[in-house]
Amino acid sequence: MKKIEAIIRTEKLEHVKNALADGGIMGLNVTNVIGRGVQKGITYQGRGGMPVTVDMLSKIKLETVVKDSDVEKVVNIIIEAGRTGNIGDGKIFISPVEEVIRLRTGERGEGAI
Repeated sequence: MKKIEAIIRTEKLEHVKNALADGGIMGLNVTNVIGRGVQKGITYQGRGGMPVTVDMLSKIKLETVVKDSDVEKVVNIIIEAGRTGNIGDGKIFISPVEEVIRLRTGERGEGAI
């Protein structure tokens, strides 16, 4: 099993969430986060014409745990639905998951996903 964490643009949440659901991936956690990456924030024209730099941007972090056989499918869905082609689209992180336990039943492993 693998945990997939994706940092995406806030405006792409509905697209990615719906695309994952269409692909059969229902289990999903979503967190509002702020951060910065390679783009180091954005600069815009403030009041009085002075440039203002915001170096910590609002993003969304999606987390899901999937079977190893579903990893590429999920990654491709996130890329397709979340990409704008511009700097700041985000990143995807994949980590191994040792065990999953469903609290309600005590079921373990892939069946508990």
